[in-house]
Amino acid sequence: MVQAFMNWSGGKDSSLSLYRVLQDKHYQVGSLVTNVNAVHNRISMHGVRRELLDAQAQALHIPLETVEIPEEPTMEEYEAATAGKIASLKKAGYTHAIFGDIFLEDLKNYREKKLQEQQITCVFPIWKLSTAELIKEFIGLGFKAIIVCVNESQLDKSFCGRFLDESFLRDLPATVDPCGENGEYHSFVFEGPIFHKPISIKKGGIVHRTYRAPEEQGDLNHPKKQILSYGFYFCDLYISQ
Repeated sequence: MVQAFMNWSGGKDSSLSLYRVLQDKHYQVGSLVTNVNAVHNRISMHGVRRELLDAQAQALHIPLETVEIPEEPTMEEYEAATAGKIASLKKAGYTHAIFGDIFLEDLKNYREKKLQEQQITCVFPIWKLSTAELIKEFIGLGFKAIIVCVNESQLDKSFCGRFLDESFLRDLPATVDPCGENGEYHSFVFEGPIFHKPISIKKGGIVHRTYRAPEEQGDLNHPKKQILSYGFYFCDLYISQ
């Protein structure tokens, strides 16, 4: 079997991609790899606490590797951190990297270019598939997720902290991609067919944060694009005891 690591965000696209790969049986997924803000101990962009990420890895029975990212890193810092992690994974025998991207061409090209430099092949299990169909598949398979981050330029505060279900989809504005593929929202998956047990969660408060960056710095999710100066709402999550 091909040795692969999963670029894991903790959200729905990663979960559905991992599900498809595990069904395929062609790949041996030996590691989850996640970018973590080393200052706040949270998943980069999603804002989910490290302990919930650890709980996902334990429930999936797949070891977790983290790329420790500084607060508001430059592209040079970001690329150095990720390149170092990829080099260690290659040394450990990994030949393929799995991503949950759907239709962002610039991001796909960026990933392929950077990993090709280390002779790692990129795999995109849900690339170019209908996001409307993918989200229906996600819910139909029994995955359960909560919205942990929304971009205020696309969605209002009321969407943050909601469960990703049919009701949520019905309420989405027509301008918003069903899978949030343009960064409209991010999710945290706490149950589903790839998990050996559900993760018990409880919601905390909703916080607002504004991000901006100098023109030369790229968005870590969209490396060739300038980070825009607008805000995000985050729903804090805890493990329920």
